[in-house]
Amino acid sequence: MKKLAPSILSADFTRLGDEIRAVEEAGADYIHIDVMDGHFVPNITIGPLVVEAIKNVSNLPLDVHLMISNPDRYIKDFIKAGSNLLSVHAETCPHLQRTVNQIRELGVKPAAVLNPSTSLSMLEYILEEVDMVLLMTVNPGFGGQKFISSMIPKIKKLRKLIDEKHLSVELEVDGGINLDNISQVAKAGADVIVAGSSVFKSADCKETVRLMKKIILN
Repeated sequence: MKKLAPSILSADFTRLGDEIRAVEEAGADYIHIDVMDGHFVPNITIGPLVVEAIKNVSNLPLDVHLMISNPDRYIKDFIKAGSNLLSVHAETCPHLQRTVNQIRELGVKPAAVLNPSTSLSMLEYILEEVDMVLLMTVNPGFGGQKFISSMIPKIKKLRKLIDEKHLSVELEVDGGINLDNISQVAKAGADVIVAGSSVFKSADCKETVRLMKKIILN
């Protein structure tokens, strides 16, 4: 079952509760929350208090993406705030296996994230220990960027690797996905597709979610 995870990075934060409820009613499967620290990526967004507030207005699983240096320092805080899935970048975790195991031991599903230029070989000894892998199709830090089309072969390669190992690992893709390319991403093998500005900056976010869901499910 293909899933859609609207990213609140592009939402109107003055109406955040209403916008989250709207995409939930339209059929979204996850709420994707991008956490940025201004160090690992050139932007600063939100912290655990906002995650906690979102947990109080949504019944959907919270898919929290930590784009931060030293994520181990904040894992407990984001789990306490209500994360259901917690993603950490392989590039920021010198002991990725330890970090992943800590997340799981605290009762949350762990995910590993790779930037566009990071090789899939980084996953060789961790793939069987995560619930999800998130492939970035833009360089993280800002919403509204253009999809890097050369990432399609990378998605297909990871899809093949997961299937050959018979793993129940979800393949998530995030970055520049819109109504024009979402079908291509789904066909390449993505299980979970993140969409931010294409949803929340559209004229009708509910209708956009419905259209996206229809495309990926068909």
